[in-house]
Amino acid sequence: MRNAPTILHLDMDAFYASVEQASKPSLRGKAVIVGGLGPRGVVATASYEARVFGVHSAMPMAQARRLAPNAAYLVPRFGIYREISEQVMGLLRELSPLVEPLSLDEAFVDLEAGEAAWDEASARLVGTKLRADIRAVTGLAGSVGLAASKMLAKIASEQAKPDGMVVIEPGTERALLGPMSARILPGVGPATGDHLRRAGIHTVGEIVEAGEDELVRLLGKAHGHALYAMALAHDERPVVAERETKSVSVEDTYDVDIHDRVRVGMEVRRLADRCVRRLREAGLSGRTIVLKVRRYDFSTLTRSETLRGPTDDPAVVREAAARLLESVDTTGGVRLLGVGVSGLADYTQEDLFAQAAGEREGGEGLEEQGEQPVGGGDVQPVVAVRGVEGAGERRRWLAGHDVRHAEYGHGWVQGSGLGRVTVRFETPGSEPGRVRTFRVDDPGLERAEPLPLVAGRGGAGPGGVIGTGGALGERKGAGSG
Repeated sequence: MRNAPTILHLDMDAFYASVEQASKPSLRGKAVIVGGLGPRGVVATASYEARVFGVHSAMPMAQARRLAPNAAYLVPRFGIYREISEQVMGLLRELSPLVEPLSLDEAFVDLEAGEAAWDEASARLVGTKLRADIRAVTGLAGSVGLAASKMLAKIASEQAKPDGMVVIEPGTERALLGPMSARILPGVGPATGDHLRRAGIHTVGEIVEAGEDELVRLLGKAHGHALYAMALAHDERPVVAERETKSVSVEDTYDVDIHDRVRVGMEVRRLADRCVRRLREAGLSGRTIVLKVRRYDFSTLTRSETLRGPTDDPAVVREAAARLLESVDTTGGVRLLGVGVSGLADYTQEDLFAQAAGEREGGEGLEEQGEQPVGGGDVQPVVAVRGVEGAGERRRWLAGHDVRHAEYGHGWVQGSGLGRVTVRFETPGSEPGRVRTFRVDDPGLERAEPLPLVAGRGGAGPGGVIGTGGALGERKGAGSG
């Protein structure tokens, strides 16, 4: 353990929802829920205003709608989330070469490695400046935890939410952890928590009182030893700059079980193409193709096939996934499908199998697909077909996504149905805008790229630094994120 709080944990506050509030003036201070909008969709992020109603991440969207029927429900816009994440991670890398991203909105930073901080005072200055820089660059708020270990830094950032900073001074860790729930410790999930609870252990302090031998008896040797060390605030895990990607995969959950075997095959083909596109974007290839099938009764099957060499050829992955599907009984219906590639490498290996597959496909490229909403294959609001006759161009009006109208300018989709699409015309720097309704095939309406949240960042955009809603000034929030 270090003798100074020089490990920093940053967690952006309700990241997806905060981006949407910053983008859409009419939603600031309002309940916003981002995720898959179909009956089987899942909440990705809920704004702090929505959490007041009990909505939280990973909750079924149907349950969220019952708890907060008047909230704004939006489909994720992963492109802008990634863009803003890169801006934030860039600020972190200016502090240290050791930055360990955990997700788009969360990372550890070793401040000592970058000589950015060496004691409590310097660490506080870094944390304060970082939060100000993030707001200046992105218009968003992030919470910062500073401590002598990764575990404690993450606990500190949770205590700091929303829009705050907490520093855990070395020497105070045991007193801080003692009264906290055992669930605060890494590795204590629902199952382990139940084991501990049945043994009368509810807090971190009670874990210490129970002793290491009792924990080993309850949880096994490896888990028991590790948990006891964590309860004593012992955490020697280093900040690791490069987290090796072990696999690339995509999956969709369907609103209605798929019974048609031909449709299942088409979905697997589409997922294989999306998976390969992600492989290529990451500059990777892989040897092992994995198919995941969740059937109507929630039973989940996985099948895999290992090729002779790494590939990023879409035809090869499609054919392998199709062969794997042949061994799966889909009678009764399928509710989820997934295709993944593991055994990754940063090169491809030419082989006759790939070349032959490519020839059979006649040079066919990857199918162009949009980013799928969190929670899988959710309802795609009204689809219109327009353009040159026979072109078959499909237009999807997804709730929350950006559009532009020839007469009214930039806006976003509030909803669609019955051949109509409703759009609110506003930008990050404007006042709340007016709502107008159009036919879904209105020739003046088209999809658009998101506007930058802060003027001068990522292109010309109106307005200045954007706030993200009234809840960000508070020190307490319901749930994490």
